Amino acid sequence: MTTSLAPSRLEALLESAQLLHSSLNLEDLLRHLLRSVMGRLLVTKAFIAVAHEDGMKLELVRGLAKLKTGNAYRPEDAREVGIDLILPIGDESNPTGLLGICKPGNRELDDEEIAFIQALLGMAASGIDNARSHAETNRLNQALDQKVQDMQALIDLGRGLTSSFEPEEVAQLLMLTLSGRWMVRKYALIAWKKGQPPVVRQKGMSLEALTDYDRYGYDPEKLDDALRPDQMPEGWVRDLIEAEQGKIVFPIKAGDDTTGGLVILGARPGNLPYSAPDLEFGAGLVAQAAVAFENSWFFRTAVERKKVEQELELAASIQQNLFPGNLPKLANYDLAARNRPARQCGGDYYDLLPMGVGYTDDQHLICVADVSGKGLPASLLMSNMQATLRALIGRLPCLTDLVTHTNALLFATTPSNKYVTAILLELDAATGKCRYVNAGHTDCLLLRADGEAVWLQSTGTPLGLMAPDVVAMLQPYEQCEFILNPGDLVALFSDGVTEAQDIDENEFGEERTANFIRPIAHEPAAEVVEKVFNEIDRYAGAAPQYDDITLMVIKRLA
Repeated sequence: MTTSLAPSRLEALLESAQLLHSSLNLEDLLRHLLRSVMGRLLVTKAFIAVAHEDGMKLELVRGLAKLKTGNAYRPEDAREVGIDLILPIGDESNPTGLLGICKPGNRELDDEEIAFIQALLGMAASGIDNARSHAETNRLNQALDQKVQDMQALIDLGRGLTSSFEPEEVAQLLMLTLSGRWMVRKYALIAWKKGQPPVVRQKGMSLEALTDYDRYGYDPEKLDDALRPDQMPEGWVRDLIEAEQGKIVFPIKAGDDTTGGLVILGARPGNLPYSAPDLEFGAGLVAQAAVAFENSWFFRTAVERKKVEQELELAASIQQNLFPGNLPKLANYDLAARNRPARQCGGDYYDLLPMGVGYTDDQHLICVADVSGKGLPASLLMSNMQATLRALIGRLPCLTDLVTHTNALLFATTPSNKYVTAILLELDAATGKCRYVNAGHTDCLLLRADGEAVWLQSTGTPLGLMAPDVVAMLQPYEQCEFILNPGDLVALFSDGVTEAQDIDENEFGEERTANFIRPIAHEPAAEVVEKVFNEIDRYAGAAPQYDDITLMVIKRLA
């Protein structure tokens, strides 16, 4: 149908066209279009539907209560509510939309009115397409802006995480970022690494129970990067998260079964849903945080290990200073000693001290001791032992009193599980007379010039192990004597000598010790000491040194 429009209608059409194209807002355009049609034709009921990917949908409805904006357009619904005329907006074979109107009063539209509406809809089609293109452009720009913001947030978080060396700082930064982005009021973070205290950060939730990773019954590594609680494996973890109203869960994955965790977020304000981009963004942040957690735990472990190493180095330095730099020279005697700790810092001790006031210059106290334990605690106890001996020596009338008082002082100042075994030998270099007390120490060797081996056995309990009154009641320290004649040799050592093991865990033993020293006893003391250490190493072979080794050799030459 071809109908010429009157000049007045052409003028109205041009005016409407200008208005339709004056705005790129789809809603304004449709509202103006419908108002123009209804006003021009004096109809009271009309609608506009617009084509979408999934079909026509009602975009604007006037006077038709049964038709709802946003619903799909259905011809039967339109006919049911009295819509008599439905015209395409744009190309009839592929319309941009549809216009539905009722009869204006009780009359039919004439050809000129229909021609006017068709011309108007033709112009409106391009306006609708432009508005929709503009809306799509805005949507894409907004999506791009969001992506840029997400990327910037990831970069900012990455910078923050790489500068964080404490797991608690990583947790704080992550949860501030996540909760701030979605204005979440309830959240929880649980992160673990075996050998490290768990990291817990939560607000509005109580999920400390999730720190017991071994109770989970499943591997969080196998969960999706983001999921709802009802998508988690059935069990107490899921029940607990649902009870605390968690809405989204991000597993913390580090690629092994020694590290893991969960990030749980509550509902967004107004119960807004978490979109797919939201979940993608959150999973990206948590993945970055997982790496930061690993780095921070590794850094903490390295720092702690370095600190322990420094303490051990300091303890070893202190310990070495406890040993005499050089043994005193005693006329007609040859002395040598050596200590080799099993670890960086051992627990053996040897010393040679003049007896001091009340004694002659020839009288000396020789001590070889073995402190229980290893490392820094043993080193401190060894230092305590040395200080005690040096404080008491020369102040007591006999060796048993010195040992008894040493036991009392060590018992009062050391933990109940710490003690010292020691052999204390008082040597009168002028006469060769020796007195000794073996306080729970390993048997030491007196090797006579004729090759006879005499073992200096225990004569009392270890020092610091029992209270003085208990020692006095059960086994008071006993003093034994012997004369060190020219050609005799005394070997005082720790149990690291006789209990050194080969790869089959066979001990070096007392008999092997005496038999090895006997043929070399005529050699200088330093040579004897060195050869005993070499023989122990040869005997042990590939077996590690389990205990500290200390050996002091005293030879009377004339």
